[in-house]
Amino acid sequence: MSDANISAEKAMACMRERDIPALPDNFTVWYHYCAGTYPDLKRTVDILIDNGQEFSPSVNANLFERFFTHESEEKGAHSATTKLEGVIKRASEYLNEAGEGAAQFGEHLADASGALADGAPGNDARTIIEGIIGASQQMEKHSHALEQRLASASDEVVQLRKEIEITRREASTDGLTGLANRKLFDLTMRETCAHAMESGDPLCLLMLDIDFFKKFNDNYGHQTGDKVLKLLALVLNESIKTHDVAARYGGEEFAVVLPGSMLDDAMAVGELIRDRIAKKNIVNRTTGKKLGGITLSVGASTYVPGEALTDFIERADVALYTAKQTGRNRVVSEKDIPEQKLAVGG
Repeated sequence: MSDANISAEKAMACMRERDIPALPDNFTVWYHYCAGTYPDLKRTVDILIDNGQEFSPSVNANLFERFFTHESEEKGAHSATTKLEGVIKRASEYLNEAGEGAAQFGEHLADASGALADGAPGNDARTIIEGIIGASQQMEKHSHALEQRLASASDEVVQLRKEIEITRREASTDGLTGLANRKLFDLTMRETCAHAMESGDPLCLLMLDIDFFKKFNDNYGHQTGDKVLKLLALVLNESIKTHDVAARYGGEEFAVVLPGSMLDDAMAVGELIRDRIAKKNIVNRTTGKKLGGITLSVGASTYVPGEALTDFIERADVALYTAKQTGRNRVVSEKDIPEQKLAVGG
């Protein structure tokens, strides 16, 4: 049996074991997990399994979105670009056609001017003038038609620009929360770390995780859980500066990139977010039932110029899990991580 068939059978077995519907998107995730073709996917799923995470429809959808939607996004961008190239080509043809019409009109005027200069008889002169008038009218009609076609092409360009912008935004935005997605987070980290190295400016990172979110989901349902994620996204946007970037890192874990912030500043931002969430009361709007509150655990790290991005992220992640292991609902700095935990990566 081929390796592909073995991986396919393993994928189906894993899905049956976890009661995951045999849908194309789900199979794509679990096939590549079993085949080991995407190390980041395998690591993510292994962590979810170790944490006893239920693979609900929203969790499965999030895995597919994080690791496999780039192909469809690229197709959308390619389609819009191809259309734009077509519009530009047509506009160029219109302009070439206009140039040819103008050249012909110029030749007609030159011939008429020469005939008149040679002293054409009255009737001939009248014929020449009528010809000029007819050519002018024809040129006017042609110019009007060209103007309409160019206006139509311009409208198409405006529409295509909107399509490309929508595609670009969707490619970098988490569908549920509206925050930056994992791909934009990775890009932001590369760019801000490069800038920090060049400028010497400080750079910090917060990693945030909702405490006992699985239990909350189990008790109140995934739709209510999704509303909590949206609420946290709203609080994040309200708590950070315009040049900071809040992202959904995965599941109920979020990240905030803080360019220009010292570690103490980052801790203050983390504490502000933690406090605002802790003061929120979750209410079922349909029934009016109070569901209580939620809390956050937060870890903070500061960038060391020249270090690997994975080390920068890992220190914030270890700080986050230190916060969870020491009582939750708190903000922990990389300075507060026990040395043995940092040495083994948590």
